[in-house]
Amino acid sequence: MPAREPEDDRQGIQSVEIAMTVVRALEQGPGPMSLKQVAEASGMAPSKVHRYLVSLSREGLVAQSPNSGRYDLGPALRRLGMEALRRMDEVEVVSEHLPGLRDRTGHSVNLAVWGDHGPVIVGWHYGAHVLPITVRVGAILPLVTTSVGRVFLAHLPETITAPVLRGDFDPGATPEVPSPAQVTRIIRDVRRAGAAVTTNAMIPGITTIAAPVFSEATPLPLAVALAMPVGHASEDQIARATEELLRTTTAASAELGGRGPSAD
Repeated sequence: MPAREPEDDRQGIQSVEIAMTVVRALEQGPGPMSLKQVAEASGMAPSKVHRYLVSLSREGLVAQSPNSGRYDLGPALRRLGMEALRRMDEVEVVSEHLPGLRDRTGHSVNLAVWGDHGPVIVGWHYGAHVLPITVRVGAILPLVTTSVGRVFLAHLPETITAPVLRGDFDPGATPEVPSPAQVTRIIRDVRRAGAAVTTNAMIPGITTIAAPVFSEATPLPLAVALAMPVGHASEDQIARATEELLRTTTAASAELGGRGPSAD
C-alpha cells in the first residue's frame, strides 16, 4: 500500500479554494472560454461554476464579454498581476531555489545576471565536492568559454551580446576568435538542449552546466549553473545533474511568470 503524503492540517476556506480552481482554469485556458469549457477545465458542474463566475465577476477577477458571453481574467487580476511584478525581486526569488538544488545534487551552485560588460555572478553556494578554484561574487564571465556565458549568448539579442563578444575576443589579445558559424552553432545547441555544458573551458578541472531562468517582468534572463569537479562529471552524472538543474530553472521561471523562448 503506497504511503500517503502528509496533509496540510491548517484550516482554510473551501469556497475560496474552489473559486481559485475556476480562476486557474481561465489562466491555463487558450483565451476567453465558454461556461462549458470552464466547467470541464475545473472538473465541476456548469451550474456550480456559474455561481462562482458571477461572484468573481462582481469583484473584477473575471470578466464576461457582452458579445460572445465568454469568460476571461478580469481587470482586478490584471492590476494584481502588475503590482506583484512591480514588487518582485527576481534575484531573491531564484536565490531561494539554489540551496535545494545544491543539496539534491551535491554540487556548487551559482546565479548570474546580465551586467554592462557581460554575465555577473551574484550568488554562490558551495557544494559537497571541493573545487580547484574559488569564484567570487561580482566576477564577470566571458560569453563563449563558459556555460553561463553561452546561456546569455543563446537567449539575448545579438545587439546586446555582440559588443561584449568583441571585447571577450580582442584579436590583439587572443587569436582564438570564434567565427560567426561557431557562435551560431553554440546558440543552436544551447537552445535545443535547454542548457549549456563546458568542461575545462575557463577553469581546468571543472565541468559547469548552466540553464536560463525567464521572468515576465524583464526580457533579460538569469542563469543558474552547477559547478562540478571533472572526476564527478561522467556522462551519466552530467545527464542527472542537467535534469535536476532544468527542473529547478523551470520551477523558478514559473514562479516569475516567465515562459521562455522556443528551441527553434
